[in-house]
Amino acid sequence: MTDFASVALTVALVCETVLIAMLLWSILVPSRRLWPPQRVNWLSQLMVWLPTLAVFSSAILVGSAGWNALDWPLWLRWSVGLPLIMAGNAVVWPAALGIGLDATSGAEAELKTDGFYRWSRNPQYVADMGILVGWAILSATPAALIIATGGVVAFALAPFAEEPWLEEVYGAPYRTYRKRTPRFFGFPSRQNADYSV
Repeated sequence: MTDFASVALTVALVCETVLIAMLLWSILVPSRRLWPPQRVNWLSQLMVWLPTLAVFSSAILVGSAGWNALDWPLWLRWSVGLPLIMAGNAVVWPAALGIGLDATSGAEAELKTDGFYRWSRNPQYVADMGILVGWAILSATPAALIIATGGVVAFALAPFAEEPWLEEVYGAPYRTYRKRTPRFFGFPSRQNADYSV
């Protein structure tokens, strides 16, 4: 691994450790949570977006630097990795724009229950996991796999930090939505076809 890739891996691991610690704190001490932030401002947005972007950028850098170091077959890399990346991007951007960038950064907004939010309470996190795993498979690089693992852990923890806040903010409508819609991905409950709450 080049020095540049080693630095990128270190940056990603530090950022993932910070994100995971922040999420665990928020889960264990919800009254003093860090995510979602108590107040959304440029500093709170920077605290979330900077490490998240560093993780994705580092994954791209280390994956490119060590391209197919694991010598995985082309069919696996291109038929599994690339579709995961494409599907993840096809979900994350419309889902983020659908609720707005402020809400994506933890600000209070209208409860979104349609579109991709009909199939998952957390389509952005699921999509981000797919992108990271897809890139790790496509690049077939040990360092990208390590970064993807840390990213998946962070994105899997995030809903557990958010859900108490969502229930506090939206109350009964959120509880109804939570019963109808899977946390990560699945089919909504049949008896609850109408999502108006």
